[in-house]
Amino acid sequence: MKNKTWIIIQREFNVRIKKKSFILLTILMPFLMAALVFVPAFLAQVSSDDVQRVAIVDLTGKYAPSFQRTEKLQFDILNETRSMEELHKEFQEENNPYNAVVYISSDLTRSKDGAATIYSRKEVTPEIERYVNQKLSEKIRNDRLAGYNIANVEEIISDADVDFSVKTVRWDKEGNEKLSSSAIAGVVGLVLALFIYMFILSYGGMVMQGVTEEKTNRIMEIMVSSVKPYQLMFGKIVGIAFVGLFQFLVWMLMLISIITIAGSVFGLATATDPTAMVNIPTELPQNAGAEFLQILQGMNIAQMAILFILYFIGGYLLFASVFAAIGASINEQQDAQQFMMPMMIIFVFALYAGMFSIENPDGPLAFWCSFIPFTSPIVMMVRIPFDIPIWQTLLSLALLYGTSAAIVWLSAKIYRVGILMYGKKPTLKEMLRWVKYN
Repeated sequence: MKNKTWIIIQREFNVRIKKKSFILLTILMPFLMAALVFVPAFLAQVSSDDVQRVAIVDLTGKYAPSFQRTEKLQFDILNETRSMEELHKEFQEENNPYNAVVYISSDLTRSKDGAATIYSRKEVTPEIERYVNQKLSEKIRNDRLAGYNIANVEEIISDADVDFSVKTVRWDKEGNEKLSSSAIAGVVGLVLALFIYMFILSYGGMVMQGVTEEKTNRIMEIMVSSVKPYQLMFGKIVGIAFVGLFQFLVWMLMLISIITIAGSVFGLATATDPTAMVNIPTELPQNAGAEFLQILQGMNIAQMAILFILYFIGGYLLFASVFAAIGASINEQQDAQQFMMPMMIIFVFALYAGMFSIENPDGPLAFWCSFIPFTSPIVMMVRIPFDIPIWQTLLSLALLYGTSAAIVWLSAKIYRVGILMYGKKPTLKEMLRWVKYN
């Protein structure tokens, strides 16, 4: 039995990695992923020479001096006393040079609605809106503070305006202090969860598609004459899992190489650094990078890697066996929609549960979804970096693998009957009846 199952695994692996579509996707995907990293960073550094002209109509005369020319914005103060209704047609003409008009009709310190408005023929750009709001807010704040007649009030406010961030430290079981960050822990967990989500969805669907194609081509009738249906299903599931792991390994190696080479050749190494995009001084990225590494070292990487593999295998076996049963039960790809819709709802719910669990990893949603086998592989990946109790992990794994074994058994029962059934769309009730067949 083991020998035949291994032959099926080898066949699935060898056939799929030799397909042109697989080879092209494996080669092109790292370049596309690298482009997603470098192109936005490169374009973000490319400055446009276009300057947006903004007209300032300030009937009070108090706020116009606050607007100063920037690299991208030019402000022209217009000495107008007319209402906006009277100026409407003039600014709406296509040959009008202004991208927007800031109209201030009265004193803003009393926060009167509609006292300041930005008019534009198109949608107001975020840059204009952000700058105008910032300058008006500063002017209103200073005018209100000036009403208290406090000496040197601006210096006092400037000195009191502090952006402070508390350093977080976690004690391990030995009492040692390790730098921690809930934000980084959440990002690490979410990345692991997304990896499992994408792998199960992509390669589980590949299992279903492969079974359906072989059933449609009548290849199954030949194969089941020498191999048991259970061996055929299990071999296909494991073989495609090896294909996926091989593809991800190639992607990872190629992506690292491409980013390293492109960064050194084109001088874009700093462009991929998020801190470089906000003009932080050169000392900070190094300190931030060292702090980031310290936080990662403070995590139990070995435990996270082991649990990732366990949840990865358990989740893939669970869903891939369901996909195999669906593929064996249908005659065409279009027939899979009635069965795939519930599966997609489960996938989406599991992903959203994992994302919302970042903010509250010990909350009711995260806690109960950790024990539901159809959601635990994704939700637990988000919770693991937060050091959850060991009993919850063990119970979650026990439920996952117990359910996976039961689903594999049920799917094998459905698979052995479904692969030889043609010309009829089975219902869920009929598929459950197949389980009772000996």
